[in-house]
Amino acid sequence: MTTIATEFAMNKDILIKVCTGTGGIASGGEAVLSSLKNAISSAGIESTFYERCSIHKVGCRGFCSRDLLVDIIINGEKTTYKNVKPEMVPRIVDEHIIKGIPVKEWAVGEEYYTFHNKQTKVVLAHCGEIDPEDIHAYRAVGGYEAVGKALTSMSPEEIIDVVKKSQLRGRGGAGFPTGFKWELGLRIKSDIKYVICNGDEGDPGAFMDRSVMEGDPHSVIEGMIICAKATDSHQGYVYVRAEYPLAVKRLQIAIEQCYKEGYLGKNILGTGFDFDLKIFQGAGAFVCGEATALMRSIEGKRGMPTPKLWRSAEKGLWDRPTVLNNVETFANISRIILNGADWYSNLGTERSGGTKVFSLTGKVKNTGLIEVPLGISLREIIYGIGGGIEGGGTFKAVQTGGPSGGCIPSEFLDIGVDYESLAQVGSIMGSGGMVVLDETSCMVNTAKFFLEFTQAESCGKCTPCRIGTKRMLEILERITAGKGEEGDIELLEDLGQYIKATSLCGLGMTAPNPVLSTIKYFRNEYEAHINEKKCPAAVCRDLITYSILEENCNGCGACKRACPADAIRGVRKTPHRIDPDVCVKCGTCFDACKFHAIMKI
Repeated sequence: MTTIATEFAMNKDILIKVCTGTGGIASGGEAVLSSLKNAISSAGIESTFYERCSIHKVGCRGFCSRDLLVDIIINGEKTTYKNVKPEMVPRIVDEHIIKGIPVKEWAVGEEYYTFHNKQTKVVLAHCGEIDPEDIHAYRAVGGYEAVGKALTSMSPEEIIDVVKKSQLRGRGGAGFPTGFKWELGLRIKSDIKYVICNGDEGDPGAFMDRSVMEGDPHSVIEGMIICAKATDSHQGYVYVRAEYPLAVKRLQIAIEQCYKEGYLGKNILGTGFDFDLKIFQGAGAFVCGEATALMRSIEGKRGMPTPKLWRSAEKGLWDRPTVLNNVETFANISRIILNGADWYSNLGTERSGGTKVFSLTGKVKNTGLIEVPLGISLREIIYGIGGGIEGGGTFKAVQTGGPSGGCIPSEFLDIGVDYESLAQVGSIMGSGGMVVLDETSCMVNTAKFFLEFTQAESCGKCTPCRIGTKRMLEILERITAGKGEEGDIELLEDLGQYIKATSLCGLGMTAPNPVLSTIKYFRNEYEAHINEKKCPAAVCRDLITYSILEENCNGCGACKRACPADAIRGVRKTPHRIDPDVCVKCGTCFDACKFHAIMKI
C-alpha cells in the first residue's frame, strides 16, 4: 500500500536512536524500542523504506532527568523527544516519520540544548550517539585509529611522552599523573606485566564509569591496548562490579568483537604485539575500588587493602608490575593520541589537563551525566548546566567526591573544579560524584548518611577505620536523635583527624571528610541539634514537632485519615490538632495535607 504519507517517508533517510543505558532501560527503553519497530513494520511502508530506515540502541544520553530520550533524524534534521512511553510511539511514527510533522509538545525544550551546549565532550563524545554493541559503528567515528597509530608508528616512549604532556591525571580520584605511572610501568622489567581497568564504581549516586562502559565500551578497550603497548604488557583485566550486568554484557560483546577483528589476541594488526583481555566481576565491596584490594580480589583473595610499600606499577597483581587506571582515564587515551597532547592539555588547567565527567544529582533541575573542562566553576555547573535548584529553592552546598568527599558551601560557588581547588576547601574530586543540596537538607544528617555508608563498607582490617568510624557514627546518631552533648563536636573533629592520619587505605583516610567539612562550614547546625534540640532543616525525625495552623485548616480530615498513630483530634469541618504525646513524627499528615495547614519545626 502506497499513500502520499508513505511516499514522503520513502524519499527520506531516517535514523532513530533510543537510549538503552541502565537509566534508559529503567525508563522503558526496551519497550519503546520494540514499539518503534512494530509501529514502523505495521505502517504499510514498502520495503525500499525499510532499507533507508534504521533504529539504533545507544548508551546514556546524559540528560537523565528527561528519560526516555529518543532521536528522530530525517535527512540530517534531528528532533529529540523526552519522557517517551510506548503509548506515544504510534503518534510519533504517524505524524513525524510518515507525515513529516514533528510532535512539538513532546520534543525537548531549550534546557536540553543548554545542558549539552555548555559541556565539552571527549569521553562522552560517542555515548548516546553510536550503538555500543557494534564495533563497526565505533570504527565509523574513528575508533581504533589511535591503536593503529600507536602500534605501527609510535614507540612506547613516544606514547608515554604524549600522555605526560597532555597533563592527564587519573580520573579514579587520586589524580596521579597518568603518564608518570605508565613510565614507571615501562621502566620496571618483568617477563609478565598487567594492565587493569578499575570499573568498580561504588559511590552512592555515581554512574560515570558505568555509563561509559555501557555506552562506549570500545573506547575503554582501545585505551587499554595503547597502555599495554606503552608499558610492554600483554595481559589485561577489566574489573567490574557484578551489579553492573549491562556494562559486563556490552564489554564482553566488545571484547569478543575485538578478538574477531584482530584488535586483541596475537599479532594485533600484524604488528607482532600481543594483548589478551578478560573481565573480572567483583562482588560489590566498595573497598575493592582501592587498588591493592582490587588486585587481591582478582587473585582470589579477600578484597582487603595492603600497605603500599611500593607502587603497583612496580609490584601489583601476583607481585608483577601492574598499571591500573579507571574507566574514564582509559577512555581519554585514544583522543589524546589522535589529537595531540596540546589539544588535550589546553582543555583544562595548567596542572590538570582535559575534561572531567560528573554525575550531577540531588536538588538540581537537570540531573544527569555531564562532561566539563577542568577549572570550570561550580556555579557554571550547577546553574549553567544543571539549570539551578529544583523548585526554585536556595542552594546550600554541593557534596563532591562521593562518600569520601566534602560538602562545599555557597560561598565557594565560584571556585574552579580541579584537584587543588577542591582540596583547599576540604573536599576531593573523587571519581566524579556531585550531589547538590538545598535549604531543605540537614547537613548533620547528610554527614551521617555518608558515614553510614563508609562505615558499613570498611573492610575492618585497620583499627582506625573499623572502630573510629563506628564511634563517629554513634556520636552523629546521638546528635540527630536529640541526645547530643557538649563536647561532641570537638570529639568528632579529633576522631576525624586521627582516622585520616592513621588509616591503612584511602577509604579510611577520607571517610571523615563529610563530617569534618560540615562541621567547618555548618557548625551552627550541629550546635542547634545539640544545644537547642532542633533540626534547622526539619529533617531529623526525633527533633521535629508537627502542629496544625488553625487558620489554614478547613477540617477536611485528610491528615486524620492518613495518620497511622491516630494522633490527630477534631471533627469534620473544624480545625484539627495533633496530640504530641501520641504523634510518632512519621510526617504522613504533612504529606497528606493539601492546604499547607501542617507545619514542621
